[in-house]
Amino acid sequence: MHRQHDFASLVIWATATVALVQTANSAEGPTSTATQSAVSTPDFSGVWTKPYLGWELPLSGPGPVTNKVRRRQAFDIDGRPLRADTAPLVNTASQLIGDHDNPILKPAAAQEVKRRGDNELHGTPNASARNQCWPEGVPAVFRDMTIQMIQQSDRIVILYDYDHEVRRVRMNQQHPAQVTPLWYGDSVGHYEGDTLVIDTVGIKVGPFTMADNLGTPQSAAMHVIERYRLVDYAAAREGQVRGLQENFFIGGGGDVGVPLDRGYRGQGLQLQFTVEDDGVFTTPWSAIVTYRRALGAIPENACAENLRGTYVGKDSAIPRASTPDF
Repeated sequence: MHRQHDFASLVIWATATVALVQTANSAEGPTSTATQSAVSTPDFSGVWTKPYLGWELPLSGPGPVTNKVRRRQAFDIDGRPLRADTAPLVNTASQLIGDHDNPILKPAAAQEVKRRGDNELHGTPNASARNQCWPEGVPAVFRDMTIQMIQQSDRIVILYDYDHEVRRVRMNQQHPAQVTPLWYGDSVGHYEGDTLVIDTVGIKVGPFTMADNLGTPQSAAMHVIERYRLVDYAAAREGQVRGLQENFFIGGGGDVGVPLDRGYRGQGLQLQFTVEDDGVFTTPWSAIVTYRRALGAIPENACAENLRGTYVGKDSAIPRASTPDF
């Protein structure tokens, strides 16, 4: 009898609970919508890569400064050798001479790009955040080959393959009224349907800060908007084919990026970003980065462990502090 009574009580309690939950859900339309939104959030998590350092030029409109020094591409997107006489001419990292005539550059910025190019022509290596083991900042870090994205409800963390660079994006929040400059800026994000939108301001300007590897300067006024979305296999492959029309094939492996998973035929990840900086540029410009699934995890890469590994002729000026900066 006691068991029957207990069971009856449990049924009555459960029925009442369901009724209360249904009533609450009916009264809380926004919560129900938010839950549905969370269910439909695209999954960007995992390791993504491309077989080159750099980004794709935009399909239309103003684009970034490009390297005037070119070499023949060696491999196609599948790693097959190309004929030297017909392969496209692409950016080479062996000599970095930016096109200072690009109309996006204001006069002072164009002069800085030209100065660094002249140094390269005379055999003088230019210091950069990458070869001095400093944070590359935004948007320069988008050139890295491999990323890992970690999605959480309140934030997104993006890991980059070179020198433990990390960005943290606060979701569904606003920039503070007074932004404290940080190496990767203050980044806030939200979803627009199937697209992740990240808005970044407050990017710290240091001794080696630049928008690319060609010496294009940036100011504290820089504003970067990123739009990430999943694309099908054909679109992802085509994006990287375009990338190899501009950037030399590296492939990945060892301490430089992670190779492509060539057996994977699922979706890729595409980033379209726009850069605004009234202190440097005459107009906003944009570029594209297309990733496909990587074959494995990001390896450890500590730039400061080899002070002559990335800079020619002398030790890299790695960040040092006599007192804690936190």
